[in-house]
Amino acid sequence: MSVIISALVAVLVGFGGSVAIILSAADALGATEGQKATWITVLCLSMMATTAILSIRHRLPIVTAWSTPGAAVLAAVSATSMEVATGAFVIAALMLIATGLVPALEKAVARIPGEVASAMLAGVLFSFVAQAGLVIPGAEWLVLPLLALFFTVRAFSPIWAVLAVLATGVPLAMALGLADPVWQGGLPPMHLVRPEWEAGAILGIAVPLYLVTMASQNLPGFAVLRAAGYQVPGRSILTVTGLASLASAPFGAHSTNLAAITASICTGPDAHPDPGKRWLTGPVYAAGYAAIALVAMPLVLLFASFPPALIAVVAGVALLGPFIGALGGALASGAHAAPAAVTFVVTASGLTLLGVGAAFWGLVAGLALVGVETARAALRRG
Repeated sequence: MSVIISALVAVLVGFGGSVAIILSAADALGATEGQKATWITVLCLSMMATTAILSIRHRLPIVTAWSTPGAAVLAAVSATSMEVATGAFVIAALMLIATGLVPALEKAVARIPGEVASAMLAGVLFSFVAQAGLVIPGAEWLVLPLLALFFTVRAFSPIWAVLAVLATGVPLAMALGLADPVWQGGLPPMHLVRPEWEAGAILGIAVPLYLVTMASQNLPGFAVLRAAGYQVPGRSILTVTGLASLASAPFGAHSTNLAAITASICTGPDAHPDPGKRWLTGPVYAAGYAAIALVAMPLVLLFASFPPALIAVVAGVALLGPFIGALGGALASGAHAAPAAVTFVVTASGLTLLGVGAAFWGLVAGLALVGVETARAALRRG
């Protein structure tokens, strides 16, 4: 029973706590309701398949997730179509596969200063966190109680705080006459998206999507497994999730990766006292996402009826924890404080230059300053 409860809690937290970010990304790309439902359905099926394959094959509590930071990158993109974004998804998936097949690539990503990578992620997430406060005017009676509820629950249980906001926000919005939910049954039509490739999208979407997926999902996920005492089959995880991402990209769905936060729910003693049996959470987790895939279309229509302020608050509070972690990681050590600060400012600015988005230019600026610092240190030693 503990295996079942832990796995289903991980599903509930993973899906409910971040589905609003996926829908925000889809809105930014101009996706139709059918494309949104297809996106979520395919991601759920991808997580179902990859979790089942990896956990059963390796007999380890390996669970996968969609890239929430990657979705935040997409939601910050402007003037890009689903077709162009899909082309970037294909490139990002190929990069993940290559990382699994070529160990030198994984090592190269790991050599990117953690402060710069964290600053880029913090810059991407900043707009979401800030938006939760910017929507207050005109929606005070909806937003302020939800923010108060979030910080109250978060003091006791960060995992359940976002779900409490979502569960309370829907009936509150209805009571205030701000939402009229529509529930429609039936499976979603599976929409294929013809990919288009643009250099700006490869640099501005594919590269940041790949880097934040590696830096904020896969590498921390590896750390969670190691902390629980497991040997990590890193190449297998990267290859399987990369192939799944490649298969889901033509349906307009972005990356699948190793879970990090929700993984801790399945790898600890609460899941099972015997570490050798915690892998059983994997098949249950997979079954949970299979069930969600069956109701993706009704869920999309339900969220579509919510007022923008509610979506902004749910997305903002869901990303507050990752934002705090990313900003702390960027500035905590002080080793690359200036490059990290510049990376954050450029990324958060929303700069678009030569058709390439701010996340890429923030990374370029930060790495350039790291290069300057390294050269200066070498000259001093010489």
